[in-house]
Amino acid sequence: MTDASRSASGSASGPEDLTEDGMLGGRLILRQPRRGFRSASDAALLAAAVPARSGERVLDWGSGAGAAGLCLGRRVEGLELHGLEANPAMAALSEANAAANGLSWRAHVGRVEAPPAGLKALEFDHVLTNPPYFPAGFAASPESLRDEANRESAPLALWLRGALKRLRPGGSLTIVQRVERLAEILAALEGGAGSWAILPLAPKSGLPAKLILMRGIKGGRSPLRLAFPLVLHEPGGAFAPEAEAILREGRALAF
Repeated sequence: MTDASRSASGSASGPEDLTEDGMLGGRLILRQPRRGFRSASDAALLAAAVPARSGERVLDWGSGAGAAGLCLGRRVEGLELHGLEANPAMAALSEANAAANGLSWRAHVGRVEAPPAGLKALEFDHVLTNPPYFPAGFAASPESLRDEANRESAPLALWLRGALKRLRPGGSLTIVQRVERLAEILAALEGGAGSWAILPLAPKSGLPAKLILMRGIKGGRSPLRLAFPLVLHEPGGAFAPEAEAILREGRALAF
């Protein structure tokens, strides 16, 4: 989701241009590659669902340019923000984005299947993650950054179990993913995380949800809860009021 976009020079994976995009109604300015993967409303919704409080340590697992973690940092002051990113140039861009917005952020370069020692030594109160939506066998995108973000290089189960390991007992794991992968997620984390709350994200009223937000607790044992869907758009295409409050005004998303 972007409120405004203008060109900016720079590089995330070579000489390609960056754009400078306003998120949360312009409260956060994000530089990201003009071509390839670009963060949208998914990142802001993911951040809005994290129940973080000032003083806590948070990890964006697969952070890209930092959109989700930095949206959370803009909403909740005083967080210790970290990001894990496999692409060194994107990790550097996330640090530059944090600095430009006056937010504390430490980027760790590494893959989810082999995170660096410095990250493994830390324990987090919250982990948020937007794993690639499509399995490894899905058709590749000609844009390398888009392909890295949307098509798995590591199996979803491995991605999620790695994220869970970074949490302290009782910490929260918040995920955005495609609806059809729900059973896969629950199976991958069975016995490690529970007390799941699941929020379907419907593009319009009367249409089936394509994405889900999920929040679980490491070691949680409460029954799974399925929330009423969040409708993102009105019939004319504008954001629905509740979605507008989250995406433009930076409000938290409770479910």
